[in-house]
Amino acid sequence: MTEAELRRLLPAGLTHSRLAHEEHRPAAVLLALEPGRGVWLTRRSAQMSNHAGQVSFPGGKIEAFDASVEAAALREAEEEIGLDPARTEVLGRMDDFITGTGFHIAPVIALVPRDVVFVAAPGEVQEVFSLSFETLLDPSLPRLRRAVWRGQDGEFWVWPHESHVIWGATARILLDLAKRLREMA
Repeated sequence: MTEAELRRLLPAGLTHSRLAHEEHRPAAVLLALEPGRGVWLTRRSAQMSNHAGQVSFPGGKIEAFDASVEAAALREAEEEIGLDPARTEVLGRMDDFITGTGFHIAPVIALVPRDVVFVAAPGEVQEVFSLSFETLLDPSLPRLRRAVWRGQDGEFWVWPHESHVIWGATARILLDLAKRLREMA
């Protein structure tokens, strides 16, 4: 997917739903889209207190000093993967998402330059990798899986990747992004 296609499909000022869930922990994540490549993800360090070793977007807690949700997502991406905010173009936000683990996530969509280089923050990020646009746009993906969690039978989405299991909130946010791209393509 080219930069021109991404700009057409994700025009600046995307509309989104903001949820009012003050009892959940507010967080912002960055959906960093690289034209011609895909969306960038991280594998969290095994030392993290929340979601250790899991695949996620760069992001984290929205702090009181953050000027906006977008500022929080960019700050966290800079801290976690060394993404220079000056080389990132925020396109807008997607619908807020509430996780089963108590987080209120605000996904921010941004374009990053081709051949961007990331530096994983030791102790926070084990690896930075991408999920291709080809995979995101495949109408047969992701796949719905069933499992028992906390004694309850449930369903969850899983995106295929040769080296990682992409599931949970990350998989659901990726599905929302994929639907938006597929509907407009």
